[in-house]
Amino acid sequence: MWFVVRGHWRWLVKAWCWATYADLRTDVRAARLAGDGDARRTAQELIRADAKARWARVGIVLRRAVIAVRVAGPVAVALWLVDAFLDRADMWPWLAGTYSAIGGVWTVLTTAVPVLLVCLPVVWAVAAAFEGRDRDPGAGWLIQPDRDDADSWVDERMISRALAHLGISPLNKFFKDGGELVYTVPARKDGDGTFAQVRLPLGVTADMVAGQRPKLAANLRRSALETWPTQGEEAGILDLWVADKGTLSGGAGPWPLLDETGPDGGRVDVFGGVPFGLSQRGLVINAPLIGASWLIGGRPGQGKTSALRTLMLGAALDPTAELWVFVLGESPDFEPFAPRLTRYRMGMDDAVAEAACQALADLADEMERRGKTLGAQTGQPPKVSRRLADQRGLGLHPLVIGIDECHELFQHPKFGKRAAELAVRLVKRGRKYGIVPLFATQSPTKDSIPRELTRNVVCGVAFSVADHIANDGLLGSGRYAAGIRATELRTHTDRGTCVAVGVNAETFELIRTYYVPFEDGADEVTPVIARAMALIEEDGRALPAPPRAELEPAPNAGPDHLTDIAAAMQGERRVRTQVVLGRLAAQHPTYEEWTLTDLRDALADIGITPQKSDGRMVIRAEDITAALDHRTTDRIREEPGSQGVLPTSSLTPPPRPDQPKRTSGRAGSTSRATPKTSRKQRPGTEHRASLPDVDGGDDHGH
Repeated sequence: MWFVVRGHWRWLVKAWCWATYADLRTDVRAARLAGDGDARRTAQELIRADAKARWARVGIVLRRAVIAVRVAGPVAVALWLVDAFLDRADMWPWLAGTYSAIGGVWTVLTTAVPVLLVCLPVVWAVAAAFEGRDRDPGAGWLIQPDRDDADSWVDERMISRALAHLGISPLNKFFKDGGELVYTVPARKDGDGTFAQVRLPLGVTADMVAGQRPKLAANLRRSALETWPTQGEEAGILDLWVADKGTLSGGAGPWPLLDETGPDGGRVDVFGGVPFGLSQRGLVINAPLIGASWLIGGRPGQGKTSALRTLMLGAALDPTAELWVFVLGESPDFEPFAPRLTRYRMGMDDAVAEAACQALADLADEMERRGKTLGAQTGQPPKVSRRLADQRGLGLHPLVIGIDECHELFQHPKFGKRAAELAVRLVKRGRKYGIVPLFATQSPTKDSIPRELTRNVVCGVAFSVADHIANDGLLGSGRYAAGIRATELRTHTDRGTCVAVGVNAETFELIRTYYVPFEDGADEVTPVIARAMALIEEDGRALPAPPRAELEPAPNAGPDHLTDIAAAMQGERRVRTQVVLGRLAAQHPTYEEWTLTDLRDALADIGITPQKSDGRMVIRAEDITAALDHRTTDRIREEPGSQGVLPTSSLTPPPRPDQPKRTSGRAGSTSRATPKTSRKQRPGTEHRASLPDVDGGDDHGH
């Protein structure tokens, strides 16, 4: 009896939902709570359109009924009159047959209707009982996602029930008092899982829920790796993503650029990024290189070197990119890259640490040179673009440096301190100049990795790590508390899976990285490098390159950004960035095409970050004054000719005298690509050049 009553109630709920457009009104409420005006207007327009269409259908039915009555009514009256006043024996045969057929139909109806009246209540009760036995919530057909695997779907009811059993006191009291959670984003399918956003009750923060992640996962019938509660835009907003069961257990599949059948014929533009892996939603992550810096880490054997190799392999397929690699350990992971590398050293001795430190110092000088080159261009662009990188004579091509086991370099007793200072400087400023630093480590502690490096690196990647210190050392301070935890990754089981921040607009990504094997019996790296060398030859380039021409100071070197910004402040303590931009445009025509992004880049180049005051971004006079004082001090301390002078030779050091007799450490050489070609060293120079314009008249080539 209970199931019959419950079934009728569920039918009433469904009828009410249909009559009142409950599903669309739910979308309107969710859009209003989320502040999404466009979605709200769209849902309201759908309600109006559906109502209009529904009443139109009712009108059509009524119109057809009226037409039927108008046609059938006179016919029925005529048949009744004929049958009343005329004997059937006197009728035409076809008319008498018509009356006989009508009589037969009437006999069937008078017999069947009583039977139906008896059976119909029984059938109705049975249908209601089956409806009442359904365990789905009232109008489950409205809220249950259309999925093939019903075992994986998650809805608001399940999430609320899971949160109610976390053992968080304020949350327990909220549910005990009959409270209902507000879903600013209702549970919806998001890639290979379900996403929902919840406004938590008073006294409950997203960090408190993230701290109970294993229990939340168990309540949702998931593993901890498949459940990701994180903080949303506010501390009281919970972003929850739950993976479909089993979707994260598989690998990422083959790297899309393994052969020429990939995008753009297997050629890469590093300005557009490199395929890195699949996100938890099943989408390809295109790792940014230009404008980014990377810190990759994790326990040994979990995939950090493979991830670094994938990034370098993608960069190798851009014929305009120059690659440097330093491995502070005896590991052959980058041996196949040797023909494509301008600098390559591998080993555990001091010579490799010294070479890596010198490379960072050379890149610091290269940043100065590239800054002068940019300043000499029309309009003084604030950063390297694809157009500028393609102009070979400028020497602004992408330059990617990868340092594996970088903790060995930063902890080196002789070169560590200097290397750390240079690395931090490179991470802070290199993004504007097309220089991409990639660091990999298995020891991400405060003593092994400079704190300023962790704070300023753009992309942090953490494979399985042991504790929250290593987690935040790679991903940034406070990430563990916010629920972004690589500690949940299981050694061996989740090998090749990492937690990454900064790779896209999402707060974090759980990435199954692509694996390009280089091991005994399987080498897919060497064919890619061979293809990269063919692309360089096809592009008309060669390794190594001719030396870049030294920039001659122009009579009119263009405006001094720092001085001009100081003048635009006009003695005020705080000035809005939009106002400064307008004043700059009035001062000098160079700034007429500048945007706020260009202004922010120029400020970042001199170490200034706009601050927020009264809800608006401003530039503070004390920051400008400090920058001017700092520049003046640097100029006083400079030795004549020590800064801003481009050497006549390239950045790449010559082979060490002891290189042919290597006992430890290994110097890379591009001559491995074509053994028949010998290197020629310019008399009186100490460096050979990097990437190159063959038309420049250099006598080096492959």
